[in-house]
Amino acid sequence: MFKRRKSLALAAAATSAVLVASGCGGGGDESGGGEREVTWVIETLPGAWQSISSAGGSVYVIQTLSGILPSTGGWLPDAVTYEYDMDVLAEEPTLINDDLDEGPFEFSFTLADDAVWSDGEPMTGEDLRVTWMMSAGPAEGYCNGCDSRLSTNPDQVEDIEVDGKTATVTLKEGQANAEWMGLFDSHSVAGGFLPAHLAEENGLDVDDPDDLGEYFAWMHSERPEWSGGPYQIVSGDLENEVVKEPNPEWFGDEPGLDRITFMFNTDEGTFVNAFSNGEIDGGSPSSYNEDVFTQIDELQNATTTIGEGAAWEHVDLNLNNEALQDVELRRAIFTAIDRDEIASRNYGAGYPDYELKNNHIFGNDSPYFVDHFEGESQGTGDVDAATEILEEAGYEVGDTLTLDGDEVGPFRLRSTDSVVRNTSLQLIQAQLSEIGITTNIEVTDDLGGMLAEADYDIAQFGWQGNPYFVTSGSQYWGSDSGSNFGAYSNDDVDELTDEAANAPDLDTAADHMNEAMESLVPEAYVLPIMHEPYYSFVNSDRLAGVEDNLHSSYRATYNIGEWTLAD
Repeated sequence: MFKRRKSLALAAAATSAVLVASGCGGGGDESGGGEREVTWVIETLPGAWQSISSAGGSVYVIQTLSGILPSTGGWLPDAVTYEYDMDVLAEEPTLINDDLDEGPFEFSFTLADDAVWSDGEPMTGEDLRVTWMMSAGPAEGYCNGCDSRLSTNPDQVEDIEVDGKTATVTLKEGQANAEWMGLFDSHSVAGGFLPAHLAEENGLDVDDPDDLGEYFAWMHSERPEWSGGPYQIVSGDLENEVVKEPNPEWFGDEPGLDRITFMFNTDEGTFVNAFSNGEIDGGSPSSYNEDVFTQIDELQNATTTIGEGAAWEHVDLNLNNEALQDVELRRAIFTAIDRDEIASRNYGAGYPDYELKNNHIFGNDSPYFVDHFEGESQGTGDVDAATEILEEAGYEVGDTLTLDGDEVGPFRLRSTDSVVRNTSLQLIQAQLSEIGITTNIEVTDDLGGMLAEADYDIAQFGWQGNPYFVTSGSQYWGSDSGSNFGAYSNDDVDELTDEAANAPDLDTAADHMNEAMESLVPEAYVLPIMHEPYYSFVNSDRLAGVEDNLHSSYRATYNIGEWTLAD
């Protein structure tokens, strides 16, 4: 997608976040009807048509929008090189002031003269301003009804001044952002930026909070008839598939395919046959399935890749459940869970070099890594230690866990329906039964909706990461964060993660983030397991130009405009 670009090399100090039936497709080639046509599979249903909302906050929504959303840039697969999109931009973004003694933190973006939406309307700084207002939290007052899942960066902004193609961003007094270039890039809460002019065409005033809320809801509920990328969606729905064809108003290099069908198929067990039969040409699943990977890897026409991804699996507790408000019960639950057993059973055979994740933000190879689980019983599966925690807190441990004579639980144990997570839930269920806790397993095909509604007691899911980190803590644990699904609240953690988000440099931000985890970990809210190995597969006889990006929610679709038919 990123042609005519300039690269900016930045050191990636960490990998951390952010927060998806079957259709028919594929088949065509240049000898059969002249169509350059492929089919790509996505293994979970997307929950909305845009990703800003809590319900839309999944990688599956982002990938559905690949080739549609324009952005100002993104991290390349090496996780070291940040590349500005010089199709969309007229010049590299400008850092106007980062010295808070001289005034507010300011920077600007200028869009290219020929950058237009698919209806021919020019992209302007107003598109960035409106995307910012829809991405901000409700307390900012710009939008009634907008429920941004990650408002930390947008909430730093005091104002965006628009002058035609240029948007000048001014942060609030005393605030800074060492990752300022990412406000509208492919890793942002919107996955890029959205058109503003369609609000006016629908009779809506974007500066009226009620009207902007209506526009936000419309954007998330209606299939985009618009595009700012090399492709546009021409048909489809959120239950079966979407079909993309070239955007005739695209101002970059001509895309290499005539038609791409994104098939939603929640049954990973069918991928091998579908690939063998030519029904799908590739995929980059967001969950690891050893059987599927090894079987596809053995096929002659398959090109596969595998590596430790940016996403990390974790177990979360929902503090809206009154019983789980007791930190001692939470500590006992996490102590009874055996992370190594979960990792070994899921990944040990195909990826024996796995490492457990002992820092919520920084990977084990990061210069900022601190082991926050050293000396902790959490995640060890130590039933004796878990029992001791419970008994000292007044619980009675037997076949059933009780407190003052009343059963504690049962708890709803939830995740998406994948091989890895089904195995994990079964292991967790068995491990918790050792301390008398009953759990009822319930799977979902709508992860975004489940999390947005906090419709669980105990859940396992993954955060898709990228090399940014300064706002991650605020997203995961901030009291007002739309991604803090389990309602954790800690004033010290809020203060430290806010300081990380506002730090003038990455070293200072990392210090604040590690200090926040010193308070967080003992409170047993999120138990990290490991960075999940990710794989991709491509029919190399049909499709070329595909490269998996483990550090982007877009994954292998991040450069969809560069895909072509194989020679």
